[in-house]
Amino acid sequence: MNDTGTDLIPAPRRIGHTLPGGGVGYVLDEDTEIDARPGTERVARWLRSTVGAATGLPLAPHRNSADRILLRIAPELAEGLGGPEAYRVVVDGSLVAIDGASEAGLFWGAQTFRQLLGPEAFRRAPVTARTEWELPAVLIEDAPRFAWRGAMLDVARHFLPKGDVLDYVDLLAAHKLNVLHLHLTDDQGWRLEIKRHPRLTEVGAWRARTKVGHRASPLWDERPHGGYYTQDDMREIVAYAAGRHITVVPEIDMPGHSQAAIAAYPELGNTDVIDTAALSVWDTWGVNPNVLAPTDTTLAFYEDVLTEVLEIFPSPFVHIGGDECPKDQWRASPTAQARIAEQGLADEDELQSWFVRHFDRWLTERGRRLVGWDEILEGGLAAGATVSSWRGYAGGIAAARAGHDVVMCPEQQVYLDHRQAVGDDEPVPIGFVRTLEDVYRFEPVPPELDAAQAGRVIGTQANIWTEVMESRQRVDYQTFPRLAAFAEVAWSRLPAPEARDFTAFERRMTGHYARLDALGVGYRSPGGPLPWQRRPGVLGRPIEGAPPIV
Repeated sequence: MNDTGTDLIPAPRRIGHTLPGGGVGYVLDEDTEIDARPGTERVARWLRSTVGAATGLPLAPHRNSADRILLRIAPELAEGLGGPEAYRVVVDGSLVAIDGASEAGLFWGAQTFRQLLGPEAFRRAPVTARTEWELPAVLIEDAPRFAWRGAMLDVARHFLPKGDVLDYVDLLAAHKLNVLHLHLTDDQGWRLEIKRHPRLTEVGAWRARTKVGHRASPLWDERPHGGYYTQDDMREIVAYAAGRHITVVPEIDMPGHSQAAIAAYPELGNTDVIDTAALSVWDTWGVNPNVLAPTDTTLAFYEDVLTEVLEIFPSPFVHIGGDECPKDQWRASPTAQARIAEQGLADEDELQSWFVRHFDRWLTERGRRLVGWDEILEGGLAAGATVSSWRGYAGGIAAARAGHDVVMCPEQQVYLDHRQAVGDDEPVPIGFVRTLEDVYRFEPVPPELDAAQAGRVIGTQANIWTEVMESRQRVDYQTFPRLAAFAEVAWSRLPAPEARDFTAFERRMTGHYARLDALGVGYRSPGGPLPWQRRPGVLGRPIEGAPPIV
């Protein structure tokens, strides 16, 4: 029998094995039916497509069997447990009851039920002739700490095929993460079809070659690299994610990180400073000097882009980047200087703020909210903007104190491209060492904030930058198992970092590694990289010592 509840990740708020009046276990078998009450039909379909596929059981719609999985929407759980994503799972005798304060809460409860069944429930087809799945009596009540529990997947630096993105949606859902932030455009590639401007993908989606490793590396992959998602591809991803209660937040970078767009449409760049027609999609890494020109032509072009983005993504949030925008070309550009004078701006930082504010207003008028990296604070924060605090905590602290919403994702703590251990075996070692325990002890809300300001931290996010991740296998290695630790940080109400029981978390991870194995995830094992996961001779950029808290 599965040792129910001892290895659940993320850890639920309350779990008990003694039920009122006493309880006995439950056996899932071919007679088990799903009793889907109003509003629960999508979760019932998901259970059949996952648990049903893994067990080989029909899980038919309820007709007359006494054995059933009862699915219900119970709004009262929101008040009792805390919010619309709350759920309760009860396993007792002939019944498994899963209640959710909303459909989202019900879905998270169904994910917990799947974990209770054991690792085999995470396969896509049965692997044994087993016909009965035993569960002991249990009561679980749970609700998340944060509303925004995100992972950023960078598909601009290295393109991931649609199937891999769909798999990652399932992986996020299995960990109760509910935001997939897709980094769709950068200097190294434009990944989303825009019908008004087809050269963005005809030209901007492809680069001639790729730097291997850190930008100081002498190695090159001389194969062309690229790819993009058609609008129908992306609608499929968005719909697939929505069925798993995950919001896909698109990022269209501006005004920096834009060389791929300028290579496709040279008039978007600072043509009075450089020959933008000579630019190609960038083939290396780092901060690129070629930024968008602050012209009416550029504004209109990106309004066209965002018009199509809004048609594809129902997300209330749209990310516009706003990070790492060097101002040298603007300082040298008569056109940019004329715009500064015309708008009465103090300097180039305020020019960037003017650019961001334009799209903040544009998105607000269409019922959406702008999100940007913490550089959007420079020159004045755009009204209504939400800040992704990446350079540390400081940007998020400043934004929260100014009354703006914040997603905490400090590079020093939750950038999953950073290396996982010391030593030469770690593939392409980037940044600080961030172990599984380090991520588990990450705290998204800094103590400097008072209660009202802390309430502005709407969530947290782990970022998966792919400059040195050329394949799904590399993404898996860098992301897991650390994303499991992050998921618990984002979902569970944990003690202060120093008081967290990492030893107990490690014990629970033993069972979770078996789930990841069943899902086919090429994670980093506790013993270090396997031979085929290493990248000998590929230069990284390790940073020694503990990361600063900034």
